[in-house]
Amino acid sequence: MKVMGNIFRIVVVLAVFISGATLAADGSQEVLVGGQARTFALHVPDGTPPAGGFPVILAFHGGGMRGAGMERMTGFNAVADQDRFIVIYPDGIDKHWNDGRTTIKNPQDDVSFVAALLDQIQRNYAVNRRQIFATGISNGALFTERLGCDLSSRIAAIAPVAGSLPADLAPACRPAKPVAVMQINGMADPIMPYSGGWVEDFGGRGEGGQVISVAETAAFWARHNGCAGESKSVRLPAVVMSDPTRIVRTDYLSCPPVGKVAVLSVRGGGHVWPGNNLSFHPRITGQPSHQINASEVIADFFLSLPKR
Repeated sequence: MKVMGNIFRIVVVLAVFISGATLAADGSQEVLVGGQARTFALHVPDGTPPAGGFPVILAFHGGGMRGAGMERMTGFNAVADQDRFIVIYPDGIDKHWNDGRTTIKNPQDDVSFVAALLDQIQRNYAVNRRQIFATGISNGALFTERLGCDLSSRIAAIAPVAGSLPADLAPACRPAKPVAVMQINGMADPIMPYSGGWVEDFGGRGEGGQVISVAETAAFWARHNGCAGESKSVRLPAVVMSDPTRIVRTDYLSCPPVGKVAVLSVRGGGHVWPGNNLSFHPRITGQPSHQINASEVIADFFLSLPKR
């Protein structure tokens, strides 16, 4: 009887624990947008949501990828467990995003997809609507810039990696609210030019088009957010001496707390997600960098911002 009593107490304790916790909800889900089923994967940390709900980070893959590849490349799930946020990996149609370039081959309405996805997530999970963020690489980075332009009422901050503002989008970008921005860009990027210009289209297999420079992109967001216009640059200490890349951080001064703008320029760095441990093709993408873990740096930037 004593053994049965102990078992009963254990079951009661487990039941109470589970009823008061949000269990991790990994896997693929769908949302219907314009009569089309769009897919995404998400990761929810175990345990009770923080007060006010979980922050959310949307992570957009590059061209030719899917959300599952973005998950593996960034390692965001482990960062989400540590820092207590939900991370979502949406899938683009035909593995691409309509980022605002007029050269995009499949100009679907991806902004409406993201809005519908957020509606569904907010219905089904404990989410802090004042802490919705977006990041992405390459085509996903350019689409992240577009979300800052077109969905600033819901996206509080963006962190484009290996991508800047599309030249076709820049003249029409009029965000309704301030959007905090962290740009992370390789200065020797052979695909998405750091100084602006034509994007590598791989003989017509890519999307092509043009981007404005990283400096012009950051200055645009600084003006929009009401920063003073001045900036300060600091070279970060190297943490991997065998890695030839180096990081220079530039922060715009006198920005409002919700509208901070920062640039991490990777000297010698290519078209990569810094800290990525997956295989790469340096002849195509350029030099990887391990001087920072981009996923950790981005999460720190997002979560340090005041709730908008």
